[in-house]
Amino acid sequence: MNLDLLFRGITVLTMDDARPLLRDAYLGIEGRKIVWLDTKAPEGTAARTLDAPHFVLMPGLFNTHTHLGMSVLRGYADDYELDTWLRQYIWPAEAKLTPEAILAADALSLAEGIASGTVSFTDMYFHEPKMAELCLQAGCMANLCNAFMCLTDEYDPNTDRAFQELQVLTRDYHNADGRIKADVGVHGEYTSFPAVWELAAGFAKEHGLNVHLHLSETKREHDACVAKYGMTPAALFEKYGLFDTRTTAAHCVHVTDEDVEILAARGVTAVHDPGSNLKLASGVQRTEYLIKKGVNVSLATDSACAINTNELFYDLKLAAILHKGIQLDPALLPAAETLKLATRNGAYAQSREKESGMLRVGMDADLIAIDFDKPHLIPCHDVASSVVYSARPSDVALTMCKGKILYENGEWKTLDIERIKYDMLHVALPCVTG
Repeated sequence: MNLDLLFRGITVLTMDDARPLLRDAYLGIEGRKIVWLDTKAPEGTAARTLDAPHFVLMPGLFNTHTHLGMSVLRGYADDYELDTWLRQYIWPAEAKLTPEAILAADALSLAEGIASGTVSFTDMYFHEPKMAELCLQAGCMANLCNAFMCLTDEYDPNTDRAFQELQVLTRDYHNADGRIKADVGVHGEYTSFPAVWELAAGFAKEHGLNVHLHLSETKREHDACVAKYGMTPAALFEKYGLFDTRTTAAHCVHVTDEDVEILAARGVTAVHDPGSNLKLASGVQRTEYLIKKGVNVSLATDSACAINTNELFYDLKLAAILHKGIQLDPALLPAAETLKLATRNGAYAQSREKESGMLRVGMDADLIAIDFDKPHLIPCHDVASSVVYSARPSDVALTMCKGKILYENGEWKTLDIERIKYDMLHVALPCVTG
């Protein structure tokens, strides 16, 4: 066996139910794949051997609902409820952003996420073909869409930038290098109407694409939909076919019990964005109920202008403790279950569960190394608990996607971080402040 990289003497948190934790283990990588994982050493040689007894290897994180180009608006309009925040501050500011500004913000967000252990992003924003090129350069995975959004009942797909970008993403980037997937995006019920949903659903079915949308984020949005259509957003979207292919539904804070039955039956992923929903006072998703009813729940940060970070570790810990406090039950969402939201469940949401989301021989080497030689991680009685409750984004020592190291010990291997910071300050920021 000739390996490209061999981790030796490590602890492996596999997220594989068959072998959840291996200590003093060996993990070998050849090309994109994990080809060895055992407590005994493989035969053969390795181009590089990494002795790391203080490392914990685990699957890379999946941030399954993001607007990465919005990092230029981080801290721009804090402490407003969602509708005011969007209509009076965010949408007017976004109208000033150039393609170059958005790309600069995208790059900064990717750098931030990759350095904190995220290997894959589900992104909904503008100029996504350029984002696809950037992700290929960075080496990460991404499901990308520019969401359909039409605030009147007049819609022409021939002049819609979102539809044009969808066609380009589908034609030129879907499955590119096994890293990029084109999604069909619908911003939400309150920003579109049935003709748009029918077009989106039809395109998704024709091309075998996932759908990405916002669902019942606020009570106001949810109740207004019921008043307008006599149906909840979930029931409405099911009626118009948006759940006919695998769908990622962000937020799902105000879904009804009947909505949950629909989501479970149609295999829809409900994305938990605890930080964003709390900061915008949208409410709290009934995560434990969704899981109990068989809904796949994944984790996300939402945008950096909503929760001020692209680092998923903060939402990971918040998801684990939030529901305990609300329901007065410390057994809800235990650490190992919460980690599934950010790994295996995220891979499923992106239709990547066959190659990613856990560490197992034959799976892609999409993994991170957490440095447990830190005061706040000593002692470690339970590895999963330490990752969820004690680890910080800065503890990530290595991020790898498809066998390629993207970040190691403070160094971005695929991105020019100094150029990225310069472009944010001198290209993107003046669009907002100048």
